[in-house]
Amino acid sequence: MTAAAELDLPAFSNDDVSITGEELHATLRELADASWLARVPNGYLTLDREAGEFFLRCRTATFPGQMIAELFGVGPGALREEIDNNILHLDGERHRRLRNMLNPFFTPRASDQWRPAMRTIIDDICADLLPSGRGDFVSAVAKPYPAQVIATVIGAPRADWPQLHEWSHWMQSQFDGPALLNDRDRIEQAVIEFYEWCGALVAERRTTSREDLLSALIKAESDDGKLSALELRNLILDIIAGGVDTTHAQLAHGLRLFAEHPDQWELLARAPELAPRAADEVLRHEPVTPFGARVLTADVTYRDVEFPAGTLILVGVTVANRERDNGNFDITAGRDGERILTFGAGAHFCVGQNLARAELEEALTYLAPRMPALRLDGQPEFGTVQGIYGLHALPLAWEPN
Repeated sequence: MTAAAELDLPAFSNDDVSITGEELHATLRELADASWLARVPNGYLTLDREAGEFFLRCRTATFPGQMIAELFGVGPGALREEIDNNILHLDGERHRRLRNMLNPFFTPRASDQWRPAMRTIIDDICADLLPSGRGDFVSAVAKPYPAQVIATVIGAPRADWPQLHEWSHWMQSQFDGPALLNDRDRIEQAVIEFYEWCGALVAERRTTSREDLLSALIKAESDDGKLSALELRNLILDIIAGGVDTTHAQLAHGLRLFAEHPDQWELLARAPELAPRAADEVLRHEPVTPFGARVLTADVTYRDVEFPAGTLILVGVTVANRERDNGNFDITAGRDGERILTFGAGAHFCVGQNLARAELEEALTYLAPRMPALRLDGQPEFGTVQGIYGLHALPLAWEPN
């Protein structure tokens, strides 16, 4: 066996915010051709599917939220309270209990019940955009659509979507090192604002129960005490933070990919039954979490390499997802049974993945026949791979239908 620190490994700077788009994929492919493991600042990066799954599922590995908080000196306050109670950062019995509270609301069947609402929302959003034949897809559709869906699922006013999107963006930025360094006050303020908003919504819903997630969680809190008021508030925060900015970024990347592959867009317009495969292909080809993160809580040996406790492991989700396809984007490809790592794996597998898939499927089904001859109308403006990897702008053009 060999200590990881003694290995001669290629290096990758995951903190280089300039590496995006095809340059990112080319860099990762080159690394994967050289080794299954690369060295990154403060840790290691896996470069194949098997290694990625191993560390995501490893019981002696946890999400490094607390490690990030300590590294950047996040002290007492709303942000630290959120970090200490975020379901992503929890393990063991408390994590299982909270996951079990949420799981019934995000099964495939439970997620499907929101599809009619998704269709109404995407139709409302696109009413003025589609006849124009061009526009920035990010601001016009990708931002409002998932924020309004999550508002509906929770039981919040749809009109609150701009706040939900803003809070989601900043609360997700706690995992983005440069943002945590430079925008700490804004991230902290987003948590404070959310807590105030959520407190008022919970108080109102205690007297007017509805068929929504918030009402169900309030009932669980009052019925058997399995959920505290603090946990209820932070579960709603987790759903907003994890379900708005992520789906917004994924949908934007999806339309970019289809604009770059017009034959695939035309095919989807003719065959809407391909929407589930199309959503999967978008999720596989350009995951908005290119690097999953774990920190080891005990020594781990894998492939005769010893990794000591405290080691940071980044999972190369992007390169693992593309391991068997040579970079092809094809919504007809038979990839059944080929797991993607976009939603993670193991105990922290994304609880909202079925809802996210439904949102993507409904949006793609709606848009493909209504945006013929889809094409780029300028250069996409990429975000960074730190935190959620999205697009700041996506200028598109199409033939008004």
